[in-house]
Amino acid sequence: MKTIQTRVTMLATAFIFMVLTAAWAQPIKVSGIVKDASDGSPLIGASVYVEGTVRGTVTNSRGGYSMEAKMGDVLVFSFIGYVSEKKVVKSATLNAELRADEQILQECVVVGFGKTKSPRMSATKSLMRSASFSYDAANTEAYKSIEENGFKQVKKNPLSTFSMDVDAASYSNMRRYLNQGKLPPADAIRTEELVNYFTYHYPKPTGSDPVKISTEVGSCPWESSHRLVRIGLKAKEIPSENLPASNLVFLIDVSGSMFGPTRLDLVVSSLKLLVDNLREKDRVAIVTYSGNAGLALPSTQGNDKQKIKEALEKLTAGGSTAGGEGIQLAYKIARQNLITNGNNRIILCTDGDFNVGVSSEKGLEELVGKERKSGVFLTVLAYGMGNYKDNLVQTLAEKGNGNHAYIDNLQEANRVLVNEFGATMHTVAKDVKLQIEFNPEWVQAYRLIGYESRLLEDEDFNNDAKDAGEMGAGHTVTALYEVVPVGVKSNYAGKIDDLKYQSTKEPVVNKKSSNELLTVKLRYKTPDGEVSKKMEWPLIDWKGERVSSDFRFASAVAMFGQLLRDSEYKGSASYDQVIGLAKQGLDNDEKGYRREFIRLVEAAKGLAK
Repeated sequence: MKTIQTRVTMLATAFIFMVLTAAWAQPIKVSGIVKDASDGSPLIGASVYVEGTVRGTVTNSRGGYSMEAKMGDVLVFSFIGYVSEKKVVKSATLNAELRADEQILQECVVVGFGKTKSPRMSATKSLMRSASFSYDAANTEAYKSIEENGFKQVKKNPLSTFSMDVDAASYSNMRRYLNQGKLPPADAIRTEELVNYFTYHYPKPTGSDPVKISTEVGSCPWESSHRLVRIGLKAKEIPSENLPASNLVFLIDVSGSMFGPTRLDLVVSSLKLLVDNLREKDRVAIVTYSGNAGLALPSTQGNDKQKIKEALEKLTAGGSTAGGEGIQLAYKIARQNLITNGNNRIILCTDGDFNVGVSSEKGLEELVGKERKSGVFLTVLAYGMGNYKDNLVQTLAEKGNGNHAYIDNLQEANRVLVNEFGATMHTVAKDVKLQIEFNPEWVQAYRLIGYESRLLEDEDFNNDAKDAGEMGAGHTVTALYEVVPVGVKSNYAGKIDDLKYQSTKEPVVNKKSSNELLTVKLRYKTPDGEVSKKMEWPLIDWKGERVSSDFRFASAVAMFGQLLRDSEYKGSASYDQVIGLAKQGLDNDEKGYRREFIRLVEAAKGLAK
């Protein structure tokens, strides 16, 4: 009898355990609020994800989140500039309070402008501890070779002409390398993209032009006898509710190289963030490609979010990469659903590892070049590591009337696709070109910092058939010039022998503008226009040293890029100097990106040793 009772008790216990286990394993809707521990204010755009996966979300304007998870899952709460926190799911409500990472901000470093004090602990160590993935030993990543811009003499080259670039992919790619505990290769660093990762306080356009020019000049931090010129552009802002209707085609690489949590899984999570912000008047189609291309979802209204998300969740990775065929199909679908005066755009998500059909850099350039007059713009979101083909992805973005971002985590996806939705997706000015004319009375030599792949011939400035960069709603773009003033002895300025067959007399200077250091000339077209409009803005150097905090921060980022590239023009630059200068530019840092930059510089400093 006891034996029977024992067996019954054991069976009952086992049954109860199975029921409880099944209940524990069922997904539940977990929600909560993420706040700043110091003052209780909500953290907007904080990442919340299940540890060991890329399943997650970001907090809304009230700091709230809602997502599916299982009892016992560990949720990771993180936000730039704060210490991450992990919590076990034990109920349907799970709140978090994050503490600001004060480690880097303990000091008040002013190198070249004041005093310095050593940090209490190297940020390199904390970054190493937080790195969540390992580097692929079989690295086949590819980058275009960059021949850095040198100094040009004004007497011989008074004009500097280039296409304005709004890409910032190089920054997040650099961050990915440093978070892995490695310094990035020199050709992965495009200094202008590091500078343009950040937003600066430039005056907004007030007239009919969609772009406003502003300028600033001060001492060059890494070469004190030189001057540094900052040229800023600000595009007009459009409230999200007033943005034109979008006709989007998600073009997704589902080849074998896209398998994994930092590739296709992250693509799906990224695009879900974008889907959450679509309106009824927006439309989305999904095209996929591996061995061949196919239509995974016909053009669907933006408010049918569940249908779009279900189509994304069904995607799996495998096979070869027929990227060219996918691009052709995506343009065809975009043209079929073209919205007049709307935002017609392909969003390509890929690692750039094309290997079937049109796959060469030249072939892809010709392919997207033919389509750029169709009225369809191109945004390239790059993913993956170890086999990332930056050279091909950059070509697609440059030649396809588009922009380029590298998505290394869900927080970066939120920045690009949610926080900067208008700037990323809605073009307000296309074929934006700059031409700077230097005054030889004040400038003997100059060099443009970065933009090596965007240089144009001087005559291209007035040639409306020449393609150039695009600017999105609310976007800011920055260009920096290092200038050697007249009278300053410099090995960089060089010397030209007198010419035998041409006059070498000093050029005649217009006395009415002799106090001008330079003049900025800008050309742009409206998104649907084919004729450009010209703007001009002179700059006078009053020789003062009172510059804005934005100027100091942009200078620090440019100096960091030159250190990572081991530039021959880095002068007296050091990582400590970068950190000190960056700390003078923390006023405009609502989302913590500038504080994150300081931690990355600390990491690079440690790795460089």
